[in-house]
Amino acid sequence: MAAKSDGAAVCESASRCLLGPEQSAAPLHPHAEKRFSLLDCCWVLCALLVFFSDGATDLWLAADYYLRGEYWWFGLTLVFVVVPSAVVQVLSFRWFVYDYSEMSASPTGDGCDFSTKDSDRRRTVPANGTRKCCRVCMWLFQSVIHILQIGQVWRYVHTLYLGVQSRWHSDPGQRHFYWRLMFESADINMLRLLEAFLKSAPQLVLQLSIMIHSNHILPLQGLSASASLVSLAWMIASYQKVLRDSRDDKLPMSYKAVIVQMLWHLFTIGARTIAFALFASVFQLYFGIFIVAHWCAMTFWIIQGETDFCMSKWEEIIYNMVVGIIYIFCWFNVKEGRARFRLGVYCCVTLVENVALTTAWYIHRGPRTLDFYALIVVCVVVCSYALGTFFMFVYYCLLHPDGPILGAQWSCREEGMGVIGLGGIGDLGTPLPQPDVVTSPPRTLQRTNGGDREIGAGDRDSCLPVFQVRPPSVPPASSPRPSRTEGPVIRIDLPRKRYPAWDAHFIDRRLRKTILVLENTSPVTPRIQYQSFSNPKEVTEYETTV
Repeated sequence: MAAKSDGAAVCESASRCLLGPEQSAAPLHPHAEKRFSLLDCCWVLCALLVFFSDGATDLWLAADYYLRGEYWWFGLTLVFVVVPSAVVQVLSFRWFVYDYSEMSASPTGDGCDFSTKDSDRRRTVPANGTRKCCRVCMWLFQSVIHILQIGQVWRYVHTLYLGVQSRWHSDPGQRHFYWRLMFESADINMLRLLEAFLKSAPQLVLQLSIMIHSNHILPLQGLSASASLVSLAWMIASYQKVLRDSRDDKLPMSYKAVIVQMLWHLFTIGARTIAFALFASVFQLYFGIFIVAHWCAMTFWIIQGETDFCMSKWEEIIYNMVVGIIYIFCWFNVKEGRARFRLGVYCCVTLVENVALTTAWYIHRGPRTLDFYALIVVCVVVCSYALGTFFMFVYYCLLHPDGPILGAQWSCREEGMGVIGLGGIGDLGTPLPQPDVVTSPPRTLQRTNGGDREIGAGDRDSCLPVFQVRPPSVPPASSPRPSRTEGPVIRIDLPRKRYPAWDAHFIDRRLRKTILVLENTSPVTPRIQYQSFSNPKEVTEYETTV
C-alpha cells in the first residue's frame, strides 16, 4: 500500500523520504546500541537536586530578607527568581502547545495522517469520549504544572520515564522511546541553560555584592550564592554533553570529561562574578555601564561570526543577543572552525577585565575593609581563575572526546554550545564520519529549487505531499536504483549544520514528529540524510519503503 503524509507532522519545505539514495545516510540515533543506564539516571536525579537547591535557597533567602526588614534586597532577590522562571515557563508551555496540539489534531492521534496513493481516503479513528477526556486532563495538568513554575520538574521526570521505557522495551519500541528521550533531554537542557543565565548568574552577582557592601556574610547568602554558581557550571557542562551526544558524527563526552568541564566553568565563573561583585559594591553606576558595553561588544562579535542556529534572521539576532548575555560570564562557542584564536581572545579580554575591576575595587574600597581582608579577596579571585584555566587545559589535553588536543591540533575541534536541543547519553566510542563541509549554510528551511540541482524525470517539486510511500513489492520502474532493504531514509533539503550547531531535526519540531512516526511504522531504524555539496548530483526522487 502506498501512502502520503498530509504534512501535519513534518516540515514540508525541508524533509523528504528517499528510496535508494546514492549517498550513505546516517542513522537517526547516533548510538543505537547505547541504552539508558543507572549512571544516566543518577545524572538526571542530580540535575533535579541542583534545580531544587538553586530555587529553594533563593526563595529562602528572599523570605529572610523580608523578615529582617530589608525590603530592597528582598525585592531584588525575588525579581531575579520570579521573572526568569516565568519566561522559561512560557517558553516550555509554548513548546507543549505546539507539540500536543498538532498531535491531538490528527485523527490517529500520532500527529501524522496517512492516505493511500490511489485514493485520498484517510485512515481515521473515531473520536470517543475517553480520548477527549484524556486531552482535557493533559491540557489541565500541563497548565497547572507551568502555573506552579515547575515545568522543568515535569520534563525531568518525563525524561526518567522515557529512559526507563527505552530500557525495558526491545526494538522497535526501544528505538522510539530512546528518540523521545533525546528530544526531551534537549528541551530541558535548553530551558535550564536559559534559566541559569537569566536567574542564577544575576542572582550570584547580586548576593556577592550585598555581602561585600554590608561587609558581613549570612549563612543563607553563602548558600544561595554557592547553589547559583553550581547551577551555572552544571548546566553549561550538561548542555555541552547533550549537544555532542546528539550528533552521530561526533564522539560523545564521558562523565569524567563533564565533571572536569564543570570544574573549569565553576572556577572561572566564580572568579568573574567575584570581580563583578567587588566592582559593583563601589561603583554601581559604572558597573551597569560596563555590563551593557561588554554585552554590546560580545553581541556584535557573535553577529559578525555569522552563526546559523535559528530558522529566520530576526530569531538569529535574538539568539545572538541571548548568547551575548552568556558571554558576560563565560566562553560559549557558537561557530564551527578554529576556535583557538577566538577562545584565546576571549580569555585575554576577561582576564584584563577581571584585573581591572578587582584593582579598581582595591584602590577605592571603603575604610571599613582592612588591607589583609582585601588581599585575601584578591588572592581568591586570582586562584579561582588560575584553577579554572588549569581544568580547561586538563579537559582539552586529556579528556576531550576527540582525543588529546595538543600543539597544532588544538585548533579546537572544540564542541561549542551554540545551539540549543538534545541527545542521548553515551561514553566514548569509535570515531564516526565527519559531516559534509558547508561554507555558508542557508538561514531558513527552504527547499532546494530547480536551479540548485539537476532536474530528473521523477522530480516531485510541484507536488504537495511530503512523503510518497511505495511497497517493496512494487519497485519504481523508471528508477535504475535498487530497492532499499534497510528501511526508510528521511532526506532533508538542507546541508547539515556544521558542529556546534544542532541538526535541523532537533531544531524543527515538525521533523521530530516525522522521525517518531517513521520509528513507529518502520520495522527497522530509519536513517537521515542531509544535502551534500560534495556529490555533484542531487537525487530528485523522494520515496521510501516502509
